[in-house]
Amino acid sequence: MRLILALLLPFVVFFTIKRPIQGIFCLVLQLTLIGWIPAAIWAVYSLSQYNTDKKIAAATSKRS
Repeated sequence: MRLILALLLPFVVFFTIKRPIQGIFCLVLQLTLIGWIPAAIWAVYSLSQYNTDKKIAAATSKRS
């Protein structure tokens, strides 16, 4: 669901992954038509990093 959101409304994804300042910056970037593509790419990349960080945290917490 977040992936679709990252493509349609990239700035909202940053608020869902608890990065509001990046979300505001992404909104400013997204306001221009040319900036929409980089904003969507940035949102998808950040979402994948967030998911990776969650998996690493879950794996390390199981070991302890």
